[in-house]
Amino acid sequence: MLLAVIIGCEIGFWVLLVAGLVARYPLRRPRWGAALLVCVPLVDLVLLVAAAVDLRRGATADATHGLAAIYLGFSVAFGHSLIRWTDQRFAHRFAGGPPPVKPPRYGWARARHEWWEWGKALLGWAVACALLATAIVVVGDAERTRELANWIRSLTVGLLIWLVAFPVWETIFPRRPKS
Repeated sequence: MLLAVIIGCEIGFWVLLVAGLVARYPLRRPRWGAALLVCVPLVDLVLLVAAAVDLRRGATADATHGLAAIYLGFSVAFGHSLIRWTDQRFAHRFAGGPPPVKPPRYGWARARHEWWEWGKALLGWAVACALLATAIVVVGDAERTRELANWIRSLTVGLLIWLVAFPVWETIFPRRPKS
């Protein structure tokens, strides 16, 4: 059941985001657009409540509970920049706005960009791990929450791989334009 809520929340996120931007630009209703965009974080609240209720009712934590925490963490960390990214493209396409800003491709500017993105991933990791750890403590049964502890380990490994593969690599071996 929780998997259906996660899928519904992901669909709801995109529906509210696109509806807000369509209202803002093609329909020229900026207040409607703003109201719809303000509702986007409510999707996260629905997912948080659904996961908490499921665990409080005695469910054994499984992959969907971990996925819910990851979704929430990374939504907090990347949600604003994703909305801004989409807004720039809508403004350019439908309202004659400037071309979207592209990330730097070379040198130290690229390395700084990668560090910034990894910093957002670190925030997403911290939020997701805090939610997972809170669920482990609240449930209070190591057997029922073993999967959540596994998610914390997996997320940590993924974050470390991201650290080495992108920001550290770009800092040590910055890309240079082809001559």
